[in-house]
Amino acid sequence: MASVRSWRPLAQIEGPQMAKLEEIPALNVVFSDAFTERYRRDGMVGVRVPYLNPAVWRYAIEDAAGGAMVWRDARGEIAAFNMVHRSGVEGWMGPLAVRTEYQGSGVGKEVVEQGIAWLKREGATVIGLETMPRTMDNIGFYSSLGFLPGRLTITLTLDSAASDRAPELLGRLGVREREDAIAEARALVDSLAPGYDFTRELDLTESLALGDTVVVRDGGRILGLALCHTAPLVEGRTREELRVLKLALADDSALDAMLRALCDFAKRSGTRRVALRVQGEYPGMYHTMVAAGARVRWTDLRMALAGYEERKNGRGVVLSNWEI
Repeated sequence: MASVRSWRPLAQIEGPQMAKLEEIPALNVVFSDAFTERYRRDGMVGVRVPYLNPAVWRYAIEDAAGGAMVWRDARGEIAAFNMVHRSGVEGWMGPLAVRTEYQGSGVGKEVVEQGIAWLKREGATVIGLETMPRTMDNIGFYSSLGFLPGRLTITLTLDSAASDRAPELLGRLGVREREDAIAEARALVDSLAPGYDFTRELDLTESLALGDTVVVRDGGRILGLALCHTAPLVEGRTREELRVLKLALADDSALDAMLRALCDFAKRSGTRRVALRVQGEYPGMYHTMVAAGARVRWTDLRMALAGYEERKNGRGVVLSNWEI
């Protein structure tokens, strides 16, 4: 999720500096105000973007680590931020926003270029972000910085439903079993998307009690994994969706078993539905989900820096959510 504009001279700000957990309330204010203004400019005057769950903010900051960047004004208050993430060679930015009075001043360009520079230094070979496809300003802005539009990411939801067997969850395995499963899962992801590594996200999700990772096996061998957050995305909300942030399947034959396991996990965790953000390069998965009764909820445009695009090896499925 990214909201910036940039066409006036650069304002006087300092950064990037490391974001701090105690600054989550201030980050929420900038986030909500910036995206509310974005919707207003898009003609959605009555929309007020709510604050994010502080636990989700903590995940974003700790996952970004050295890429959790903020810029400050002369009073030391947050003028802009960019949560820059890297999962092995995959790098992406989000959320990022610029305080409303600084939009159009050149701060947005600084925020994005610093994120790009950090990912390049860290060795990322994929650099991307997602933005709202109806927002021409954002698409034009990112294009001017070297990003190219890709396919849509379509958020689909399936209702929770009990299955005849409980899903296997990483968080419920013994220490040794969990270590072995994570190593096998890491190898599966690397075989499908060389250099990608979701280990940090798996560990953070468990340590922050945000959700768990569903594992699907065949004859003891891991065929698929799905990192899920059950914690509400929005501050003060009840559990409504089980959000799949990362998913890997060795081949399409594992999809039905994974969908059943996810719907059952949603039911057992007290969430009404499962939300998967399906990238447009997987039409087969999209068709299967729609045929199973999935509803289309949202779309985002995936954009990647020229020369740092995603490359699929043509086997299996890897869904890597460029949102928190």
